[in-house]
Amino acid sequence: MDLLESYRRSLADFIDRVERVSPRQWSARTPCPDWDVRTLVNHVVHEARWSVPLFAGRSVAEVGDRFDGDQLGGDPIAAAREAASQAEIAASHPGALMRTVHLSSGALPATEYLHQLLAEHLIHGWDLAVAVGDDPRLDADAVRECARWFARHAVDYQRAQLTRPGVELPTEADAQDRLIAAFGRDPHWTPAG
Repeated sequence: MDLLESYRRSLADFIDRVERVSPRQWSARTPCPDWDVRTLVNHVVHEARWSVPLFAGRSVAEVGDRFDGDQLGGDPIAAAREAASQAEIAASHPGALMRTVHLSSGALPATEYLHQLLAEHLIHGWDLAVAVGDDPRLDADAVRECARWFARHAVDYQRAQLTRPGVELPTEADAQDRLIAAFGRDPHWTPAG
C-alpha cells in the first residue's frame, strides 16, 4: 500500500472514532498527559487544518495564527469531519506530494510531512479509542508504513520531547503494540489505570 492510501485510511479511522464519542466522553482522560478527549481531537483537527495551506506551498509565517485556539466549536464531530475532508483533498491534489513543505522546524519533502500526519492520526486514533472504550485496532498496513518511517525518527522525536521514551514489551508483542510503545505509550493503558 502506498503512503497516500495509508494516510487516507488513518484519516477515515480517526473520524470513525470521533463519530462514536458520546457527549459525556468529551471530558474523558486520554493516554496523553493533561489532555482530555476534546483537547486530543482539537489537536488533531488543528494539525489537519494546518496541512491544507502547507500542502499548497504556504509557509507557517503566511498562515499566521488563524488556526490558534478551539477548532471544534459547538459541533466537534462536524468540525473533525470537515477538517479531515479538506486535509485529504489537499494531500491528494496533483503535485502536492512533490512539493517542499515549510514547517516551523524547516523545509521538508511533502512525503515526510505526510508521514508525520499519518503518525498523528494513527497514534492519536489509538489514544482516542482507548480513552472512550472503542476498538483500538489500527489499520495493519498503515501501522507497518508508520513503523517503517518512525524507526528512522524515534530518537529525534524523543530528543525533541515530542514523544516519551519507548515502553518495554514482551518479545511476542504485535506490530501495533510495538508502534504504540515506540511513541511512549503503554499498549495496555486504560482510563482507570
